[in-house]
Amino acid sequence: MDDKKSLRTRLRRLRAEHVAALPASINALMFLRPPVAVAALAGDDAVIGLYHAIPGEAPTRSYAKWFSENGRRVALPWFADKDAPMQFRAWLDPYGDDGMEPAPHGGLQPPADSPLLSPDLVLTPLVGFTATGQRLGQGGGHYDRWLAANPSVTALGLAWDCQLLDSLPAEPHDIPLRAVITPTRLYGEL
Repeated sequence: MDDKKSLRTRLRRLRAEHVAALPASINALMFLRPPVAVAALAGDDAVIGLYHAIPGEAPTRSYAKWFSENGRRVALPWFADKDAPMQFRAWLDPYGDDGMEPAPHGGLQPPADSPLLSPDLVLTPLVGFTATGQRLGQGGGHYDRWLAANPSVTALGLAWDCQLLDSLPAEPHDIPLRAVITPTRLYGEL
């Protein structure tokens, strides 16, 4: 089995190739709304933690719009600086990026004056996953640390089918996901 670093390199390349091969018309239809079972996990007043997708990652904007339109508050990871712990702040406009700021690790995050929120349900990015919910993230450990500090939060992943692996190297600090959503199926149990 590959080590995590080489797995990340291989899976990022595979993910980028997969997304590049999708016709724009098909890509636009992916991840339009959460599956019914996932939406049911988000109570009427739930806070949903998403991520602002970088190129190649499973997109979250349509989920953010759907949750927002259906009365849920939406939050994104926020970092005061590169070494700060991850927090979540309100994504006040999931329809655009106005007011968003560059995040220390790349991508965009809400501004520092956006309200702090505590998600009830978190949809995480990932580089690879197994059918049993093991997740290979970007390598910073931010989600594992946040989930360890917030064990009552339901954690799900969003991924492309090509990111599925039979197994992953796991360490004691790796927090498994309850389920992973891909364009073709839901891995895990809700």
